[in-house]
Amino acid sequence: MARLHEYQGKSLLKEAKIPIPKGGPARSPEEAKALAEEIGGAVVVKAQAWVTGRAELGAIRFVDTPAAAAAAASAILGMQIKGYLVDTVMVEGTLDIKREFYAGVIIDDQSQAPVIIFSRIGGSGIEEIAKKYPDAVVRLVIDIQRGLQDHQARDLIRQVGLHGKLQLSLGNLLTRLYGVARRYDARAAEINPIVLTPEGKLYAADCRITIDDYAVYRHPELGIEIAREFDRPPTELEKIAWQVEKNDYRGTFYFIQLERGFSPGEGMIGFHGAGGGGSMMSMDAILNRGYKLANFVDTSGNPPASKVYRAARIILAQGGIDGYFASGSGVASQEQFHSARGLVKAFMEQPLTVPAVIRLGGNAEERAIAIMERAQADIPAPIESYGKDESPEFCAERLDTLIQNYRRPTMKPAGKVHPEPQDPYTFETVTNGTVILDHAACLDCETKICIDTCVPGILSLEGEVPMLNITHEEAKRGGCIECLACEIECYFEGNRGGHIILPIPGLE
Repeated sequence: MARLHEYQGKSLLKEAKIPIPKGGPARSPEEAKALAEEIGGAVVVKAQAWVTGRAELGAIRFVDTPAAAAAAASAILGMQIKGYLVDTVMVEGTLDIKREFYAGVIIDDQSQAPVIIFSRIGGSGIEEIAKKYPDAVVRLVIDIQRGLQDHQARDLIRQVGLHGKLQLSLGNLLTRLYGVARRYDARAAEINPIVLTPEGKLYAADCRITIDDYAVYRHPELGIEIAREFDRPPTELEKIAWQVEKNDYRGTFYFIQLERGFSPGEGMIGFHGAGGGGSMMSMDAILNRGYKLANFVDTSGNPPASKVYRAARIILAQGGIDGYFASGSGVASQEQFHSARGLVKAFMEQPLTVPAVIRLGGNAEERAIAIMERAQADIPAPIESYGKDESPEFCAERLDTLIQNYRRPTMKPAGKVHPEPQDPYTFETVTNGTVILDHAACLDCETKICIDTCVPGILSLEGEVPMLNITHEEAKRGGCIECLACEIECYFEGNRGGHIILPIPGLE
């Protein structure tokens, strides 16, 4: 789920005519001061960070003057929370609180429907309230076709003992909150607390809204960078990885950066999994050897070699890792030689300067292992490759042994260099890649290996050189599946005339 900051969520509530305190976001002390002057009187300055307990961290401050608001913003902006810098604060007028309530719309997987929850007690987590005061909390499964009806909302309020004008006002707020959740495809939309003032007015003092990953594309106005729920802003590598994933639906590529700012020797491993259960077992195997994970990556669901290549390049871009561990399911249905070619291309181009253990269990694993072993002489660091018969624990032990006996080069070796093609034949691929076949080299190639190993069979010989047997437009629409055979197989078994440029925007 993609989580919105408080100021973003409140703008959606305001749009739905749910009252919010006067104020807005500020990204500098000067902006905070101007907002405080506009509000007049006491204000609260709140860090915009996806954490609980902000007050205890000094990230929520109550002040009485615009100058004090600027000073509070100056202290909070740039604050490190969970290792990430706060770049925005919320400046709002303070509220006189007579009473607090909670309201939330949650997609309930068990009910397979949205559920609205209301509590006559607010301020704490709803789970804690429900446990301590079970009669204070009510819930209703909503008919997705009909939505939340006015009478249903009022009845929920009545069930916790609230009546009269307050019942009507809270009922209206619930229907409007459901409208926000429905309109923006929210997996969760919560207001906690809803504040009742002595004058009888209701305000959304704080809110939490998360948008369904699969609906983010429908809401460009929300400015969501990554359709993932983080407890902090995404890192630059996570943003780069998301650009790889979001428009390429062939298999999965999931990248989470777990650590930053580490150096060689700290026991950080670049982790590359494939499949949920097998990846979990493999991570445990590494952790049990005393190492730490720099990242979590999953490439599964039969990804193309190009996606595995880009995943590996992004993992290697984390400077300071001490090893590379690729291990997932031992019974994967995907063709493992695609992953092997993607890894070989990445390890030769980057190039790999830390030991790696690659466990490629699944279809055609023997062929995949052979591809990895064939490339060892062209990769600076040691690599060992295994199939499903070797356990994650054994593979983690082997990586530990390699790391303990390895000395990192003092200078980074040069990566694979492609000579300037003398007679280039090119076509584009679905992910804006470019395939270059140097027909001058192809003329002298004895094996024509690219023809035999092209998985979709889109290359044919015309005379003595390979050319597309589909149109260039068909290749770009997905006819070329980016299996990388015309580069990797040509490099080892042909005349090295094939080269595939696969851009990773932002990484270079």
